[in-house]
Formats: sequence, structure tokens, C-alpha cells
Amino acid sequence: MSNDTGHGHHHDSSHGHHHDAAHPDWDVMGPLLERNAELSSGQYTQAARWIATRPDAPKVRRIVDIGSGPGVIACLLAEAFPEAEVVAVDGTPALLERTRDRAHRLGLGDRVTTLHADLPAELGRAGEADLIWAGNALHHLGDQRAALAGFAGLLRPGGTVALVEGGLQPRQLPRDLGFGRPGLEERLDVIQAEAFEQMRADLPGTKRETEDWAALFTAVGLAPQGTRSFLLDLPAPLTDVARDHVIAEFGRRRAGLGERLDAEDNAMLDRLLDPEDPAGLHRRTDTFLLLARTVHLGRKA
Repeated sequence: MSNDTGHGHHHDSSHGHHHDAAHPDWDVMGPLLERNAELSSGQYTQAARWIATRPDAPKVRRIVDIGSGPGVIACLLAEAFPEAEVVAVDGTPALLERTRDRAHRLGLGDRVTTLHADLPAELGRAGEADLIWAGNALHHLGDQRAALAGFAGLLRPGGTVALVEGGLQPRQLPRDLGFGRPGLEERLDVIQAEAFEQMRADLPGTKRETEDWAALFTAVGLAPQGTRSFLLDLPAPLTDVARDHVIAEFGRRRAGLGERLDAEDNAMLDRLLDPEDPAGLHRRTDTFLLLARTVHLGRKA
């Protein structure tokens, strides 16, 4: 299941699993996913500290990162919980290799290990945990309630599931770009939400679920422990790294959604992606990056 950015529930590009018949070029996608997660490292670090400093937080000795992608967050979790071992679980060997490389570079190789597993079928291989982190991964599993029950089954007493789900869609451009119809990003959101719904419909064993995460925690025997959102606010002018991220995201949307867009919006995207166009993303001085990620906690008694 490949966590791509942009739909009604906001993906963050930080994790990667297979969920369709496509075979991405992981030599290209791996660095993109890594950079995307690195841009949000402040958000994830804040979330980890929130979990670690809760007054009722048990000692965290073992963390399982479900859908760990290139391992940016797995390594952040290892740094936030210095006494814990972290198991990065993913279905893509190339991303797990990036995880091992990152952990080694950061001196975390003795505490961050990887597990290649097909989810949800092989979830049990992840073993027991004090903290399960599922960052924009649950909605890539057809039966979300069953998957969440599987997470709960791995938790030690007092353990926590941290779901990153929902939040706010990214905003990167002014409403009126000075060309084309104003409101391009809002129109892209609508199309992306339709694509997301199709992705959900195509998942094996998919079941519709009211996205009341506290109620779902309760349904699988976990006590809701609160929800917090964490803001990424990179104002204009962007750094080169952040600008490259925005350009890559719009390029991905142009490639993935182009057939669903009208000619005028496709033409707007083509202008935005043209390195020579003064109104394009490469040269605009008003491009920014603003989004929120929401974390929901559930605890095992």
C-alpha cells in the first residue's frame, strides 16, 4: 500500500505498501517518500513526544511501525523512545532496505529492525508491542475494523495504538494563480477524493466503515486516549527541498488525475510544471506548504 499524498483523508507519502497491481520504480519513489517524511519530521517528533509524555504512558520497550515505508518515522520513533526497539513492517523490500540504511547512518542499527510482511494477512508476524504506529496505513486495508482488532491483539497491557488518519489537505498555492480558473487545489481535492474512494472500493475484502476512530477503538476493545493534530507550516518562499516536494506532488497529480480533469485544469497544471514558465512552480515566489496531520490514540487495558 503506497501512501500517496492528497485525497479527502490526506496521505503523507511517508509509508509504502503495495495495494494495487502497479509496480512503482522504488529507486525513484523511495527518495521521494523519504524527503516527504523528512519535511514533516517536526510534526512526527511532536506526536511522538505527546505519546511519550502522557501521564498514564507505560514504558515503551517495543514499537511496531505498520507500513513503515523508507523508515524516516521508524527512526524518529527510535530517537523519541531511546529504550525501545522498533520494528519497521512493510511489504516493499526496497523501502525496507532504505530503512536499514537510514538506521545505520543514524547509529540506530541495533534498535531498528525490519520485517517484510504482506498486510493484513501476516500482521501477526510483527509480534507484541507497547506502541503500534500506523501512519496513514489503516485506510489501505480493506477491513479496517478487523485490521485494528489485529493491532489490538498485538498490544501488551497498557499499550497504545497511534493512528495517523484524517487531518487537513495540503495547501500550496494562492486561490488565484493569475491564470486559469481560481480554485485549482480545491478542484483537485474533489477529484482526489473520488480516486481515493475508488482505491478503497478496489481493496480486497473492503468494508465501508464510519470513520469515527474513537468508536472503532472502543469496538475492538481499546480505550480512546485522545486526538491531536500537528501542523506543518512552511511559508513562502520555500526552501529548495520543499519546493522540489511541491513540484513532485503536482507532477504526480498531473500524471494520476489528468484523465479526470478538464482541459483547462490540465493546461494549468502543465504551466505550473513548466520550468521555463514565470508563473510555474519552479519560479513562483508565493508557493507555500500548509497541512495538518491528526493522530488518534487508543489504549489496551
